Amino acid sequence: MSRTDFTPYRRTTVGFDRLFDLLEGQVRNNNGDNYPPFNIERRGDDDYRITVAVAGFRPQDLDITAQQNLLVIQGKKREDDALQGDMLHIGIANRGFERRFELADYVRVERADLENGLLVIDLVREVPEAMKPKKIAVNGQPTLTAVPDSKGDEADAA
Repeated sequence: MSRTDFTPYRRTTVGFDRLFDLLEGQVRNNNGDNYPPFNIERRGDDDYRITVAVAGFRPQDLDITAQQNLLVIQGKKREDDALQGDMLHIGIANRGFERRFELADYVRVERADLENGLLVIDLVREVPEAMKPKKIAVNGQPTLTAVPDSKGDEADAA
């Protein structure tokens, strides 16, 4: 197991403590359990999709909790009373699980759907207007103005 030491970066940065704590926590908590498998897809600049393979789980067996910067998906194991006879082989996993995803600031869950054994969760990042970049005028004058290209005008006239 290799461990990354972020100490040099912590000494030269300010305000990134949470990021380094997240990275170190992921290394510590990565116990190699890859159940259930999942995909993370970027669908646009501010749109994401998490797809989790949850074959054998019904919607009432799943619990999805969205908190600030954290998405937790839990699958609860259930007893199958519908099984008739003795099982000779059980290859479909029916064990409980908990999968956690750290979310960036202003990311919210838009919707969750379960179809054909796949749980699809759509996420959207919505940055508040107050947090978006703004142009600031200096002395009431615009900081940048567009200058017409005189070469383009001469080419049009010719």
